[in-house]
Amino acid sequence: SDGSIRLHQMTSEYPLMQWNDSTNGQPIIALQWALTRPAVFFVLDASSTIYIWDLLENDLLPVAKQIIPSEKIVTMALLGEPEKKNGLLGIALAKESGEIDIQYVKKKWALP
Repeated sequence: SDGSIRLHQMTSEYPLMQWNDSTNGQPIIALQWALTRPAVFFVLDASSTIYIWDLLENDLLPVAKQIIPSEKIVTMALLGEPEKKNGLLGIALAKESGEIDIQYVKKKWALP
């Protein structure tokens, strides 16, 4: 609820990494690992901003941030086929109106 993210290992109750206030205090609505690239995850906050984290590029801050200005995004889901090496990775965004918007991610965050 405060925008903090914690990365845990299943064998420990203590986080391996913790990023406080990673969304400028906005509650996190959804967080999902990339299906095609293990070190990348996506975060959606309550202000309809998507943050892309690539832990191999920068483990302190997100590598990209995209504000979705048109309408409130209520959830997201990632689309991709990890067994294929084509690097296609998409984000399905569910809007408050019920519309679904699908956007594709740049290959540098999608390729295995």
